[in-house]
Order: sequence, then structure tokens, then C-alpha cells
Amino acid sequence: MTELTVMLVDNVPARAAIVEQAMLDNGYRVIRRLESAKHLTVAVNECQPDIVIIDIESPDRDMLENMSRLSKDNPRPIVMFAEEDDATHIEAAIRAGVSAYIVDGMHPSRVKPILQVAVARFREFQALRTELETVKLQLEDRKLIEKAKGLIMKHQSCDESAAYKALRKLAMDRSQRMIDVATDVISVMELMGDKK
Repeated sequence: MTELTVMLVDNVPARAAIVEQAMLDNGYRVIRRLESAKHLTVAVNECQPDIVIIDIESPDRDMLENMSRLSKDNPRPIVMFAEEDDATHIEAAIRAGVSAYIVDGMHPSRVKPILQVAVARFREFQALRTELETVKLQLEDRKLIEKAKGLIMKHQSCDESAAYKALRKLAMDRSQRMIDVATDVISVMELMGDKK
């Protein structure tokens, strides 16, 4: 297994040194240390760590915004060790993209299983997110194909089956995807004034 790289965010140097040693002891390599999450996105873009670890008392609004931006622009597992066990803070951190929120600080013996679970949860979430995006695109494509069929039915006074066959034949003749042909049909029909 390759050594995983870690970016550590901690504003207390002594605590950060302990966390960094715990990472090393468990086979992780800290490639960058930040005192705040202010430039988190930029730092992650530069270093490309496998995991981001944040060790703080309690996440503030700015930190949550930076984590949320990171999760949107350059997602990766984020583990937060915090002293604050308030449900509102935990929910906000999870919404911002935290894969694991650990209360009561970091215990060296628990580091490896916590990071393994965080990485697994992150990968599962990313897979679900990708699947959701795929389904959304398929639905949008389906709507456009249905619209193109409707315009063909109206323009050629035919039924749905004939309109679909016409679209499919056009796609095959042009060696194009159905969605591309449907988009072209909609554009042409709308230019001709057959807006639906």
C-alpha cells in the first residue's frame, strides 16, 4: 500500500507536532501544515494531499466556508478532531464536507481506523455524487429527446413511435448520439417557429 499524504490544519504548534508524530507513527506523511483554513483550497491545489486533517477546538463559519469550497472544487477526505461536541457544529461540519468529526481530540491509537473509515466514507459519497450527476444528465437528455419527438410529431403529423424512429435513423445516418440529434432538431424546429 502506498503511503498516504496528509495536510494538517492546526493553530496550536505543540498540538500540531503531536498530531504530526501520530500520523508518522501510523504510516502517513504530513506534507503541509497550516495554522488556519483561510487558504485551504489554494494549499490543497498546490500539494494535492490524500487527506486533510483539521485539529481545532470548534469550527467557525470561515473554516466551514473554506471546507465547503474545497469539497466543491477539489474534494478529498476531511477529518476533523474537535473539542466541541455541539450537534449544530457537527451537522455544519458534515454539510461542509467533513468525512469524520471526532470529538475529544486525537488519540494516536485511534488514528489509523479513523482515517480508514473517513477515506471509505469519502469514496462512497463521491461514488453516490457521480451516480446522481449521471442520472441528472440522463433525465435532462431524456427531456430533450421527448421535446424533439414532440416537435417532429407536430411538424410531420405522426405518432410517437414514428417520431422516435425518425430521430434514431437521423442519429444513425449522422453517426451521432440521440441527444445531439435531438438538440439539433429542437434548434431547427424553433428557428422555423415551431416552438413548443
